[in-house]
Amino acid sequence: MKKISKIALIFAISGGIALGSCEAVQNTNKTQRGAAIGTAGGAVIGGILGNNIGKGGNTALGAIIGGVVGGVAGGVIGNKMDKQAREIDNAIPGAEVERVGEGIKLTLKENAVRFDTNKSTLTAQAQANLDKLVPVFKSYPDTNIKIFGYTDSTGSPEYNLTLSGQRAASVQSYLSSKGISSSRFSTVGMGIADPIATNDTPEGRTQNRRVEFAIVANDKMIRDAQQGK
Repeated sequence: MKKISKIALIFAISGGIALGSCEAVQNTNKTQRGAAIGTAGGAVIGGILGNNIGKGGNTALGAIIGGVVGGVAGGVIGNKMDKQAREIDNAIPGAEVERVGEGIKLTLKENAVRFDTNKSTLTAQAQANLDKLVPVFKSYPDTNIKIFGYTDSTGSPEYNLTLSGQRAASVQSYLSSKGISSSRFSTVGMGIADPIATNDTPEGRTQNRRVEFAIVANDKMIRDAQQGK
């Protein structure tokens, strides 16, 4: 299994967390370290990333950061997200799984969720890959899932914005048809925004045609975490 990125650690380091000596850090458990990271992350995220998030608008990263709880509860949630991230990574090895704060940013590129050109209908391969996510999502019913659809720059921005929303909606509809409550989902079409590769080459455009998920704790998970469950 590839190493899963843990962006929360960047927040912790950037915020200058005062955790004492190396020995003191080693003597803490994962939840305690997660709580420290969650608290510091919540305090410094706005200063470190606020400008970028403001420019980027409603993104998967922004959705996750906006829901930071922090403290001991944040550490408990973080541990649960660690486990879910590993299961997702095992289910779809080609996906990009990032642990961000108290949530998970999941990017399914074209090799995982494929659409025909100018279509929003899921191909058979896309459905097969989404099927691998279904058991994991069902195992963690106390999470909310926001789906972001993206396109390359081919075509007008207005057309791509609509198409990307339709693609995100297709993913939600399919997952809901597999027994995952539709109340857990929300969708956003991002169009040509936030490219992760150049749109000047076919390979780059392929990477930009993608779907991203922001997986965060719902109200029940937060309440349970606050109660130490």
